[in-house]
Amino acid sequence: MSGAAATGKVVCVTGASGYIASWLVKLLLSRGYTVKASVRDPNDPKKTGHLLALDGASERLQLFKANLLEEGSYDSVVDGCDGVFHTASPFYHDVKDPQVELLDPAVKGTVNVLNSCAKFPSIKRVVLTSSMAAVAYNGKPRTPDVVVDETWFSDPEVCKQSKLWYVLSKTLAEDAAWKFAKEKSIDMVTINPAMVIGPLLQPTLNTSAAAVLSLIKELGSATSHLMNFQKADYLNDTGSEVVLVLLTVDHRGCHSSTLLIVSASILSFCPLNAGAQTYPNATLGWVNVKDVANAHIQAFEVPSASGRYCLVERVLHYSELVNTVHELYPTFELPEKCADDKPYVPTYQVSKEKAKNLGIEFIPLEVSLKETIESLKEKGFVDF
Repeated sequence: MSGAAATGKVVCVTGASGYIASWLVKLLLSRGYTVKASVRDPNDPKKTGHLLALDGASERLQLFKANLLEEGSYDSVVDGCDGVFHTASPFYHDVKDPQVELLDPAVKGTVNVLNSCAKFPSIKRVVLTSSMAAVAYNGKPRTPDVVVDETWFSDPEVCKQSKLWYVLSKTLAEDAAWKFAKEKSIDMVTINPAMVIGPLLQPTLNTSAAAVLSLIKELGSATSHLMNFQKADYLNDTGSEVVLVLLTVDHRGCHSSTLLIVSASILSFCPLNAGAQTYPNATLGWVNVKDVANAHIQAFEVPSASGRYCLVERVLHYSELVNTVHELYPTFELPEKCADDKPYVPTYQVSKEKAKNLGIEFIPLEVSLKETIESLKEKGFVDF
């Protein structure tokens, strides 16, 4: 849909201050949409300043306070909208009771938003931000000859056995969404991205950028360590967030610390430890945030769009990721050893067929990594 065609159309974006959602708001505004954006606290400049600064925001961006866990909280936000992009996801760090603290809220939050959508016939389609976490964890072997596609669904029992509570929460939330959408005849499409990287709009550090940062041992005269995980209250964001401290040590041995908010879904896969001597024995898919945001819009605008869309430009083992960063930045001191001496977790393929049918032309991983690192520098997370 061109900017002219989108003019006058009103859409809602939940969890609008998040990484993907911020880019989604930016692209929607650039196409002429009026955006009703929900955030936890519209008066918090750290969460909303970057949104209010976007081109078109002063004329066509409206901020609303909403809470995923309050039934009916989204009624006023989605009222009058042509479409809804639900990106927000609840998360608690330091979970003692996964069922009560994480799983139930994930499902309830999604159903609450969809329940609000079901009340207003003006809403033509809902686009739900899910995750590859809801796709790939079913116990099937993932090897180089295996192609994961949209027909795969993560198995809750496999997630429980491995105590992958975040993965389980995304799996259960998407499953509940499909059941509710069918029951209420809601036209819904899900976007299932892997680890999302690329330039940051928001001032906080997100999961996947943190994963890249964790590889960089020494940048110029500074060494960065991600440490001191603190308990985070519930926060709205795609992939969820955790509070941590970034401790920098300069060439004089002086310490300074900065409180950051970091999306935490990666903690389901491997620990973050910037400046580490080793890299994780892990294999993950990667995709550019601009492709993910664009896919959301295409999923709303293309009438034939339906079902789920996996978004993965490439699947890499961390060793390959380190090599790619080294090729881009030869002077960076990066970890040279794997965290264990076990065989590398194998890579696998993810089908791009449906994504390409949606019009997505994936940005190459090398470009995405460079954009991420340059953005980290611009935002002051690294100095080189």
